[in-house]
Parts: sequence; structure tokens; C-alpha cells
Amino acid sequence: MAAHETTWLDLLRHGEPAGGLRFRGHRDDPLTELGWQQLRDAVGSGRWDCIVTSDLRRCHAFATVLAEEHGTPLHVDSRFRELDFGDWEGVAPDDIPDQAALRAFWERPEDNPPPGGESMTHLLQRVGQGLEDWLERAGGQRILVVCHAGVIRAALAASLSIALADVMRSFQVPYACRSRLRIDRGPGSDFRCLTAHGAFD
Repeated sequence: MAAHETTWLDLLRHGEPAGGLRFRGHRDDPLTELGWQQLRDAVGSGRWDCIVTSDLRRCHAFATVLAEEHGTPLHVDSRFRELDFGDWEGVAPDDIPDQAALRAFWERPEDNPPPGGESMTHLLQRVGQGLEDWLERAGGQRILVVCHAGVIRAALAASLSIALADVMRSFQVPYACRSRLRIDRGPGSDFRCLTAHGAFD
């Protein structure tokens, strides 16, 4: 690491997927035409030194096209997959049989994982480790991570030392939402802040 370096990290949620509102997790639905346009609008004229993407095609397909258009190195990292929702995969929130379990998940996510699914603690660990690895690998650069709502919330929690339950309650992450973190690192210092969240230029 250099004596001091500033990394700009953009987290971009995928656009609208085919199949309507439902818990997707590892379900590999493609983007709709609207989803593609949402992402086009979200990236605007942005430029990055490297693009990292979830391996699921609602992220990977757009990231591949964007990287090819701008000649930007593309890296696929499965640690940025969405949470595995287990028994809720492919099910709309209103159709979850046990609505009490769903409420408990939103209120205390780390204590109430989806039945048969991944714990939020594990999501936080894998996303946090993925981010730290990319900060080491591409520190001082502009990084775009194309990923999922749960991954963005976990990344904000890990980077800003915010309780995951608070992030779940306090941050809306709609389709094509973009979040930007500024990370200043140097010997004995590590300053991180959220500079933008949502739609921005």
C-alpha cells in the first residue's frame, strides 16, 4: 500500500429481473428490457478502473457489456452473490406462509435467517472479506461492484461499522441503486464514508 491512497468504491444493484417481485437469492433470472435501461441510466457517464460482478446473470450480463464497451477489466467474484433465501427462493414476500418469520427476518436479520437459507452473518462475512480483498488488490482505483440489495446492505454495514439490522431498516436499495464509498487508507489510518446513495451523476 502507498503512504496514502483514496479508493472510490461504487456498489450497483442489478436492474429489474424477469419474473416480478420475489426473493431471488441464487435464482438466476435474466434482466428485463426495463432492467437493462435502469442500469444504463444508473451508470450514466461513469468510468471505472475495474469492474467486479456477481456471477449471477442479472448482474454479470450487464457488467460484461459495460466492461467491453469501455475496455475495463472485468472480474467475476461469487462472494458478491445475493443471500441464499432457502425455502423462500422464488417466492413473493406476500406469499411467504409464515409471515411472522418474515417480519422477524427484517427486524433481526442476523438472528432469523430464511428457513433452509444462508445466515446474514455469513453474508456479512463473505461480502466483507470480498471487499477487503479488492481494496488490497485495486486500492487507489475506481472500482464498480455490480451486485444485489443484500450484498450492498452487507457492504455498507461492514464498511461503515453499522449494525446490519440498522442498515436493513434504514437503507432502501431499489433496482439500479448506486452507492459510493470513499475509502482513505494509510499507515495507521482507515477512513471510510458514504458519499452518495441512490441516483446521482
